[in-house]
Amino acid sequence: MITREEIIQKTNEALKKEFEFKEEQLIPTAKLKDDLGLDSLDAVDMVVVLEQQFGVTLRQGYDLRTVVTLNDLYNFIETLAHAHSK
Repeated sequence: MITREEIIQKTNEALKKEFEFKEEQLIPTAKLKDDLGLDSLDAVDMVVVLEQQFGVTLRQGYDLRTVVTLNDLYNFIETLAHAHSK
């Protein structure tokens, strides 16, 4: 089973690669829209990249609108990853 630390590391690496973020930008309290500047099209790209990274479907039956900060995103992925591993 994947650990939270692995989720954070893989998520941050994927976001750095896709959006050219610097490590210091990727703090848990960073808001995806306000702090990182991700718009709705970026959100679609982010979902695709993270689905490939973790091998799970993020869009199916889950409300991504509840994801506001990076910490929300980590929690969201952790919940899906653990559900997927059962």
